[in-house]
Amino acid sequence: MKAAVMKEFGKPLAVVNDWKDPECGPADAVLRVEANGICRSDWHLWQGGWEWVGFVPPLPTVLGHEYCGVVEEVGSEVRKFKKGQRVVVPFHHSCGVCESCQAGHQNVCSDLRIPAFHYSGGFGRYAQVARADVNLVPLPEPISFEAAASLGCRFMTAFHGVAHQAGVKPGEWVAVFGCGGVGLAAVEIATALGANVIAVSRGAKKLALARELGAVHTVRADGAAVAEEIVELTGGGVHVSVDALGTSATTLPAIAALRTRGRHVRIGMSGKEDRGQISLPVDVFVARELTFVGSFGMQAQRYPEMLRMVVAGQLHPEKLVERRIPIEQASDVLQAMSGFGTVGVAVINQY
Repeated sequence: MKAAVMKEFGKPLAVVNDWKDPECGPADAVLRVEANGICRSDWHLWQGGWEWVGFVPPLPTVLGHEYCGVVEEVGSEVRKFKKGQRVVVPFHHSCGVCESCQAGHQNVCSDLRIPAFHYSGGFGRYAQVARADVNLVPLPEPISFEAAASLGCRFMTAFHGVAHQAGVKPGEWVAVFGCGGVGLAAVEIATALGANVIAVSRGAKKLALARELGAVHTVRADGAAVAEEIVELTGGGVHVSVDALGTSATTLPAIAALRTRGRHVRIGMSGKEDRGQISLPVDVFVARELTFVGSFGMQAQRYPEMLRMVVAGQLHPEKLVERRIPIEQASDVLQAMSGFGTVGVAVINQY
């Protein structure tokens, strides 16, 4: 099949026509990929991954975990899906039987399968999905493939973080730090849930898009007093802060911007500068009863809540799509991400 193959970390992807077709096990499915969003996590993997938590992809491999498409083949044990069905896929493919899965937390399954690690991802024409009955999600007809491309990672990750982990309520103040794909999705989702959203970013174009998505205030992150400005704007701090980037430069002001008993949700993962180690003001957490919670993906069975809001016009993932590109341009997008030079989402829809 045709695929953009990562043969070396940090080097241009090799577009080939003879990459091995995915295999379909008895419980699996193979999709014809119709659209795949290029995520900052792809950039991290292209740079070598997160070795400090064991996330290092094998080489060579095919990146891409924000994909959707049409079922091309199903295994003999698959009962819920059939060939020709439109589907979207969470980036974490769970087992469905471990303790976490049985408790409803498939996103933190003890035996996850992740594209680019265990099999080829959406930078190829076809993609395998393990345990299809557990991991595939029907895609409603009103939602285009391009709009659905981010529902496999950044949009659903933001939804889980904002709606479930933070439990954002109408009327609350929410500050979103980092306005890449996850951050912009968090802005729109928190707005749809009735919150007053403050978007924080270094990029003027990203802040302008955040305004379009519902942010009531925007703050340039290149200032030294970001947290102080937010505390003043909100009369005491935000109820929820979302770190959508994951660096010490976003984590610390996001915590400082909280009001007493505020909730901090960490969605972004750190880079090689911090390597997962950021010094936190732990005594402040005690004295002000702050909450710090991590958020990783979203369970497949919780997709209907999000999809209903998309179909109803309450959420608009298509607004995050900046451009649609052929597979040959995937390397250009990854390179632009190195300098935070992208706005919104680039979607591969031409194979």
